[in-house]
Amino acid sequence: MPGTFYDLLLKNGTVVLPDQTVATDLFVRDGRIARIGGTGKAGRTIDCTGLTILPGVIDTQVHFREPGPGDAEDLESGSRAAVLGGVTGVFEMPNTQPPTDTPEAVRNKLARAHGRMWCEHAFYVGATTDNADRCGELEKLPGTAGIKIFMGSSTGSLLVSDDRILERVLRSGSRRVAIHAEDEARLHERLSHRVEGDPSSHPVWRDEETAMCATRRIVRLARRTGRRIHVLHVTTPAELEFLSANKDIASCEVTPQHLTLAAEDAYPELGTLAQMNPPIRNRAARDGLWFWMGQGVPDIIGSDHAPHTRAAKERAYPASPSGMPGVQTLLPLMLDHVAHGRLTLRRVVDMTSAGPQRLFGLVRKGRIAVGYDADFSIVDLNAQWEVRQDWLASRCGWSPFVGRTLTGRPVGTIIRGHTVMWEGELPGMAIGEPLRFEATDRPQAT
Repeated sequence: MPGTFYDLLLKNGTVVLPDQTVATDLFVRDGRIARIGGTGKAGRTIDCTGLTILPGVIDTQVHFREPGPGDAEDLESGSRAAVLGGVTGVFEMPNTQPPTDTPEAVRNKLARAHGRMWCEHAFYVGATTDNADRCGELEKLPGTAGIKIFMGSSTGSLLVSDDRILERVLRSGSRRVAIHAEDEARLHERLSHRVEGDPSSHPVWRDEETAMCATRRIVRLARRTGRRIHVLHVTTPAELEFLSANKDIASCEVTPQHLTLAAEDAYPELGTLAQMNPPIRNRAARDGLWFWMGQGVPDIIGSDHAPHTRAAKERAYPASPSGMPGVQTLLPLMLDHVAHGRLTLRRVVDMTSAGPQRLFGLVRKGRIAVGYDADFSIVDLNAQWEVRQDWLASRCGWSPFVGRTLTGRPVGTIIRGHTVMWEGELPGMAIGEPLRFEATDRPQAT
């Protein structure tokens, strides 16, 4: 209302609202969106002329490697990379050293994050044979994103491959369970398909049926137990077609890497830097993912940010670890796909903001609406720029996308009304707080 005083005014921007995209002003008070449009005075004003204001981007799959050796990443460096890439919140994965599979481990991570993480955060709890019947308790811990199951072996020691244990996990609790769907038995059967020194054999070993078999199994178990699941980093068109018939119980994610890279180019050009689980597949698979994107099947874009040091990645395959950084390039890559007409900006917003809120029950996040937290990813949709080594903040120090020219650039990252990144600089302090979820949150009494 006229005469009302606000903490922050974002002026002259193009704002992506839930129902329309309009040129308007945004007013913030006490860390929340207080008014959309109109007039008023503010303690700070940011001129957003020529810029587009998105709801804060939430990356629902990152590996920040802490606790652990810390040589490839930690909570501070990973979250710094996130906000430089326009990401305001992350769900961090449990395959750390030691793994995040007990209440004590969750509390330890929250303590480590306090005052060090630049973005909002929540931590997954890893399912194990030992905690299978206690997952319902673990998923209710404050600051947790839910339970994560590794059906196939990847980085770390977490693995639940037996259907009986998987069923026990699914019967314990009620929140949506995140799934790494690769079939462990088939991985063992196909070990001979790995070729020493040839990372292009990685998708031959971890073939499409390895993923499809695990996805069919976990959906069958989800049906048996009545438990909703979320299948991470889907890489095959066949999985998306199958999941399209099971949307009542299974949501799914795709990554910018699998939408952007193709095996025919990636392995000759990048070698083991292109190695990840599930693998970068051929052009036909990548194009098939885009077909199902056009059908509206994938629910979320997650980066699967999984850094390793350059020295580790340069070991001869298969001694090289799987995984690549991605949290800082998630939004830029998707903006570039928007620029090239592969999807709309509103679809990107749904898959990185509204979708995570809807699927996981985030409190006051995921949309630009009065009463929601003032989390914004501010971008220049027309900027053409090159991904440079010196822009990267991840401790691992590399990206498969260095040297790539993109259209669309993150300009600012605002969290609860605080400017944490502007034009590649971090002007303030690490202010990230634990994300809140409807499943674990108790509204404050008055």
